[in-house]
Amino acid sequence: MAWAGAGALQIYLPIAEMPVSILLLLAMGAAVGFVSGIFGIGGGFLMTPLLIFLGLPPAVAVATQSAQIAASATTGTLSAFRRDAVDGRLALVLVAGGFCGTALGVWFFAALRRAGQLDLVIVISYVTLFTVLGSLMLTESLRDYLSVRRGTARPRRRAGHHPGYFHWPLRMRFPRSRLYASAIPILGTAVAVGFIGAILGIGGAFIMVPALLYLFRVPTAVVIGTSQVQVLCTALLAVLLQALLNGSVDPILALILILGGVFGAQFGARAGRNLRAETFRFLLAILVLAVGLRFAIELVMRPTEAFSVTPSETRR
Repeated sequence: MAWAGAGALQIYLPIAEMPVSILLLLAMGAAVGFVSGIFGIGGGFLMTPLLIFLGLPPAVAVATQSAQIAASATTGTLSAFRRDAVDGRLALVLVAGGFCGTALGVWFFAALRRAGQLDLVIVISYVTLFTVLGSLMLTESLRDYLSVRRGTARPRRRAGHHPGYFHWPLRMRFPRSRLYASAIPILGTAVAVGFIGAILGIGGAFIMVPALLYLFRVPTAVVIGTSQVQVLCTALLAVLLQALLNGSVDPILALILILGGVFGAQFGARAGRNLRAETFRFLLAILVLAVGLRFAIELVMRPTEAFSVTPSETRR
């Protein structure tokens, strides 16, 4: 059902049970797609908070955003396969761990919803994850910037020196990534990213990519493509489970966001080519930190509609 109101075309979202402006949703999808195109990562970490700030129930925002993540990851995955930028064996390990984490996350999501604590957990999780991660990313980018200004190169790790977790049991060889390491920490990372993604409605690429780069030293040439395979598979599973178990995926909202995101991503990809690496990391850190701080403000702000609950008197 759609109608014109307040000078904007509006549509009723059946699962969210509220009317919203189509133009506003398209603009949000395009803006997030533009940012995703610039930074080369999924926009779930930005779109889900925007939907919550717009007034949509967090459960619907999280579940529906998984559909948009799957749509955007499809394009990235196909492009990576065409460029031979995917480590198939590593992708299988990541998908296996991601499936386990996503299934656990959706189950935990449903349990929190039944207990009436889902909204609070989502907000607190965003505050914790994004402020900590954003602060670390900002510190790292500023440290790199100062090193460049001073002309001092940061120390590199010695060749052949590997962290202890590389030598854990179940060691596997990943020829495309030039990696020989235990599958246990890789699986554990994938499970954690899948779990967080299902709870918060994020693809998890902005966590998985740094993890593969810095923890497992996977070459940059295959990191993004391989992580996109995991994001695509886990997002599809999350959409399916959220729709079947929780009934919180709004197909109309998902379609509008996908249309806007595809349009904006084309322009963002072009703009991102002109960014220097230092500027890229700095802007991404600021963006992640800003989302976390916005949720922190949400926790301490006075609600716009204060209410109280008092026992009612029964009259005979």
